[in-house]
Amino acid sequence: MIDRRCLLFSAAALAAPRALAQSPGKLSVLASFTILADLVGAVGGDRLAVTAMVGPGGDAHVFQPAPTDAKRVADARLVVINGLHFEGWMERLIEASGAKPRVVVASEGVKPRDNPDLHDDHGHKKQDRHGHSHAVDPHAWQSAQNVKIYVGNIARALAAADPEGAAVYAANAQAYGRELEALDAEIRAAVATLPQARRKVVTTHDAFGYFADAYGLQFIAPKGVSSQTEASARDVARIIRQIRTEKIPAVFLENISDPRQMQRIAQETGARIGGALFSDSLTAPDGPAPTYIAMMRHNIRELTKALAA
Repeated sequence: MIDRRCLLFSAAALAAPRALAQSPGKLSVLASFTILADLVGAVGGDRLAVTAMVGPGGDAHVFQPAPTDAKRVADARLVVINGLHFEGWMERLIEASGAKPRVVVASEGVKPRDNPDLHDDHGHKKQDRHGHSHAVDPHAWQSAQNVKIYVGNIARALAAADPEGAAVYAANAQAYGRELEALDAEIRAAVATLPQARRKVVTTHDAFGYFADAYGLQFIAPKGVSSQTEASARDVARIIRQIRTEKIPAVFLENISDPRQMQRIAQETGARIGGALFSDSLTAPDGPAPTYIAMMRHNIRELTKALAA
């Protein structure tokens, strides 16, 4: 089982980032958002001072860095990001900091999931004004197996920055990997109890594609992979028709989303509103999802509760 000290460290990092950032003698690591901060803390334990740029309950999709955030980047030895175009603001922030921290892409080696919602009517990937295509789902942490890849990348990066702690990082990563294997099996067993016809839900935005692929649930969302994308009236009407046609039993809100749209969908279809799901952010230590593993367990409990026949 993972060293409880690591989990407590991660929760403390989320609760008091400013104090930890000034801890003497520790490797200073800045993670882009809370889920990564928790993973870094679980691997690094008390050798690190880890902080999250986007704090508990924050939405990294729409995050707007403040001038003080550039200093946080400049003060960090390592900056850990998700990658897969999740942190569109990070490159500009690093440039504004005037520093050259080592940037670790936690998702390196994950097989990206193509996102059909970011294709045009002809099936071509949409491009931004610079001609770049971002038609990929960045939420790879929604699969516990993918997070094993994240953890391996984090452990190797920490060992390179702090060779004296390499054995600690490797041991913690192995222990956390065992926790992830148990979590993966737990989620699969929970989904297996659900009738096949009831393994469909509606969520606020499409953050659960990797979860769906890994565990066999179908998630339908009126938005794309970014919570910054507003669903059109046509999108909402399509979802309402689909719920009625396919008899989808439940709709779920997310902790980073405006609930009004989903409440309207539930009212018009009679679908049950399930408990809040956590997609892109952890809670404070006293909340229901203070760590990655707690978040995933919370989500599968809420899903099975609402979908059970």
